[in-house]
Amino acid sequence: MSENLVVPTMAEMLAQGKQPEVLFWVGCAGSFDDRAKKITKAFVRILNRANVEFAVLGTEEGCTGDPAKRAGNEFLFQMQAFMNIEVLNAYEAKKIVTACPHCFNTLKNEYPELGGKYEVVHHTEFLKELLDSGRLTIEGGQFKGKKITFHDPCYLGRANKVYEAPRDLIQKLDAELVEMKRSKANGLCCGAGGAQMFKEPENGDKDINVERTEDALETKAEIIAAGCPFCNTMLTDGTKAKEREHDVKVMDVAELIANAQDL
Repeated sequence: MSENLVVPTMAEMLAQGKQPEVLFWVGCAGSFDDRAKKITKAFVRILNRANVEFAVLGTEEGCTGDPAKRAGNEFLFQMQAFMNIEVLNAYEAKKIVTACPHCFNTLKNEYPELGGKYEVVHHTEFLKELLDSGRLTIEGGQFKGKKITFHDPCYLGRANKVYEAPRDLIQKLDAELVEMKRSKANGLCCGAGGAQMFKEPENGDKDINVERTEDALETKAEIIAAGCPFCNTMLTDGTKAKEREHDVKVMDVAELIANAQDL
């Protein structure tokens, strides 16, 4: 499948004298984590199908600095941010779309004061834009009537108040959206935010990701939908801890749409 993917870089676009409609910010997880790469590919397939002119930075993309900032290393964060801003401004990037809420939040809310002002959208918002404008159509396909619950990523939901776009997309698949008891503004963290992804948890009675997975399993959903590669990892580990990985799948919203379209 991957050999059919069209993924131009900003440098290639510039060489052709073109400015893409959006810059797809892939993020560290989407670039290096084997599970998250599948989300990246699913999103690119959708962009290709919808004839969206997009480009990536490729090797010129660096970490946004979110983990460094959350872990308290402001100096490292600013170094990483300034390097990215220099590249983005040189390419005159206007609109950025990313499948990672951590990148989304950092680019949107923390880069402007350092000189990086862009329109930044999460991939679920962009997919909804494509649907609303008729550039993308989706039918439920294999997800018709399936019970799906959506886990709100902290940096998408509570931090940026994006609640409806991912839910609208799930309902467009003719799936039955079931809410967890803690959702939207009252959602519970998956346990990976604040650079916790990169360390072992402290001793306690229960890991946060297991607690959150229990919320999801209570809904009796067949699929736990996520909108963040870190949440995806934590919830997948949660289903394994509860020995439910065989009957409950964890999938990104982009993967749901790509699979419904057989992309």
